[in-house]
Amino acid sequence: MTTRIGQAVMLLHGGDREEARSRFLDLWAELGEEGDALHRCTLAHFMADAQDDPSDELAWDLRALSAANELTDAQAMEHHQHYQHHQHPRSLAVRAFYPSLHLNLAADYAKLGRREAARGHLGVARNSVDALGDGAYGDGIRAGIGHLQSRLDREGPGGAPEPAPERGSGPGGETLGPPRRQP
Repeated sequence: MTTRIGQAVMLLHGGDREEARSRFLDLWAELGEEGDALHRCTLAHFMADAQDDPSDELAWDLRALSAANELTDAQAMEHHQHYQHHQHPRSLAVRAFYPSLHLNLAADYAKLGRREAARGHLGVARNSVDALGDGAYGDGIRAGIGHLQSRLDREGPGGAPEPAPERGSGPGGETLGPPRRQP
């Protein structure tokens, strides 16, 4: 599974978004909602990057977060040798996933004009960045947080007021839980 996800990622990075999406969907169907949480997290994370519609990107990033919430450090460590290219500091401690996952969600909400939801996830990303060590990966996430914060600050509050998130929901107002059955 890891190799096939990597092959689809190579297609995505090579510019063949349509073929990458097709392969990601096939892999998602094969994994199923009860499949390996690390594979689902990784797959959903990259599937989000392959989306053209910001709402679809958000849905996949929420799936990635949901799968990460199911992971334990022990499960992540089992897969460490397959994911070393991500250069996650402190091996693959699950808490090192959250800065990137929440930064992606913040960016999704910003694209959708939901600034308060974006700020909520950006705050979670900023507050969890201590899980990242020094190095290119951590520096990139920190820079992304800073860039998005600057952009949101420049844009100001503008736009229509957003509904307040319900109690027990995520920082962007989404319901946290298992991903929807149909992508």
